[in-house]
Amino acid sequence: MNKILNIILLLSAYYIPVIAQSTEHWELVRENNQKAFPTYVPAANYSGITYLGGNHYAVVDDKSTDDGFEMFAIVVDSLSGDIVSVEYEGHVAGSGANRDQEGIAYMRGRNTLLISGETDNMIIEYDLDGRQTGRAASLSKSAPNLGYEALTYSNSEHAIWTISESTLPIDGEVATPKNGLANRLRLQKFTDGLQKENEYLYVCETPSARQASWKYANGVSALAALDDGSLLVLEREFYVPELYSGAFALCRIYNVKPTFESMLKSSSISEDVKPLEKQLVAEWKTTLSLFRSTLANYEGMCLGPVLNDGSQSIILISDSQEQYGGVLKDWFKSVVIRKTSEEPQEEIQENDESEVLDTI
Repeated sequence: MNKILNIILLLSAYYIPVIAQSTEHWELVRENNQKAFPTYVPAANYSGITYLGGNHYAVVDDKSTDDGFEMFAIVVDSLSGDIVSVEYEGHVAGSGANRDQEGIAYMRGRNTLLISGETDNMIIEYDLDGRQTGRAASLSKSAPNLGYEALTYSNSEHAIWTISESTLPIDGEVATPKNGLANRLRLQKFTDGLQKENEYLYVCETPSARQASWKYANGVSALAALDDGSLLVLEREFYVPELYSGAFALCRIYNVKPTFESMLKSSSISEDVKPLEKQLVAEWKTTLSLFRSTLANYEGMCLGPVLNDGSQSIILISDSQEQYGGVLKDWFKSVVIRKTSEEPQEEIQENDESEVLDTI
């Protein structure tokens, strides 16, 4: 009897249950319709947005008369995350010339704003009165009009993040419908002292457009830092043919977590560096046709307020090129996301059967 019991125990050791670790990810709760507020929002070239708290936001216009910023009041429904109203509150004059301001981020601890410029390839800090504080960071040179549109600040990590829209000249050719390449970008991390800390390899999706166009832009237009140390990345493909009809803007929001495997170990991007893993969170497409236009070139994105159920609102703003041709609008949009955990599943790990039999 004891011998039989020993055999059963030994055979049971052949199968060992393994509990997989739970995995967390961000999922889309709701994508709200885009809205325009022409009565309360003047036509402009809005290219970046950051949340200051309450209903207050700071926005940059890449063709403003100086290097200042705009103030907006945006009311978000606390249940749905839908944008209820948007109202322009005025321009805060800067202390310098226009820098083609594209990205803006609020440093809560210092109560200051960081603004990236495509003309000078720099991140410069400003106080809320528009004065430069004297703190700045230089960035790697970008191709004309394909530079640093994206900028965000992580309050949880006390880190500044930026990335160029398209491939930097030192890293190769910019992706186009003609060459079918994917932009290979450097996701750059700075300390809150504006000192560069690390760079990570981020690879964009290849262009969906297959024909040359009159206007074309493809790459990362905005970033938003989440409290768990991950980032939201807005990839935007903007395609305008010569006759306008058939134009589209394809937007995808990805969630990425910077890892050591994707960190650049030298000044060049080597082939052995693994690109950051991307989780698609949201995707939508706006278009222009003969009879209808929803075309929206979203260049700004930031975290909005946390909603009543604990989910996170994301606020987006588009660049209408001053409502180009009377066709484009200054669109605003919100999406809602939340963090979820996949329940761990029990897996069966098999031991070497011969070892068990040898023991019997």
